[in-house]
Amino acid sequence: MATVYLVISWIVFGGIVGAIARFLVPGQQSMSILMTILLGIAGSFVGGAISWLIFGTPTGNINPAGWIMSIVGAIIVVLLYVRLQKPKSA
Repeated sequence: MATVYLVISWIVFGGIVGAIARFLVPGQQSMSILMTILLGIAGSFVGGAISWLIFGTPTGNINPAGWIMSIVGAIIVVLLYVRLQKPKSA
């Protein structure tokens, strides 16, 4: 049962972080809610990696800095997604 709660919390966290990142990146990104959740989760990993490179071993506690780094990581992922997205033909 704990695994179900963990998966649900990842989905909610990814959705929130992904939505914030998409809001902060200028321009329109055409992606689904599922893609927003996935980029939020991926951004959390990117932000965690950046934090680990800067500050060293994480403490494992939930704190505002973790949310901020997750959002920064998600912004990086959104920018990469927009950059790599193929232009649609008219």
